[in-house]
Amino acid sequence: MRPTTPDMISQSMVNMTEADLRLMTLPGLHETVWDEREFLGWRDVHHSTKGYLVFWAGDELLGLMVRAAQSPMPAGQSAICALCHTQQPAPQVSLFTAPKTGDEGIRGNTVGTYLCADLACSLLIRIQPAESENLPRPERLVRKKSLGLRDRLENFSRRVRCLDAA
Repeated sequence: MRPTTPDMISQSMVNMTEADLRLMTLPGLHETVWDEREFLGWRDVHHSTKGYLVFWAGDELLGLMVRAAQSPMPAGQSAICALCHTQQPAPQVSLFTAPKTGDEGIRGNTVGTYLCADLACSLLIRIQPAESENLPRPERLVRKKSLGLRDRLENFSRRVRCLDAA
């Protein structure tokens, strides 16, 4: 991911009202390792169900607000994040909804998906699996996961922006 500034992030948000933007809490960007991120994802420290995803789609910076379900998934089960495809204990994955843009959003329509509860997919895809002769080199594995994550994030954003029928 290329570096961004707080102003760039605020201007990139496509599914937020002016009131939402005023309430949004931005993350600290000074320690962000941009080269090791496919997107910037964070939970709002002042609004426990709100989260944000910001990423580059070509030369355009796109930002999405998402809301987590208030109830965690039940313990003792596992779940998979729709972006990074990491299997985790169920409470570490949450159902998130994103308000759609335009007329669909005005009518209250949303798009839902299961995501890592902490929105830290970029970190998870870089955790190296246990050594195995059948696995590709670690950098190839991370690159493959990174490309898939970016593609799925872009597809999700297309659904939020009402650019796909699905």
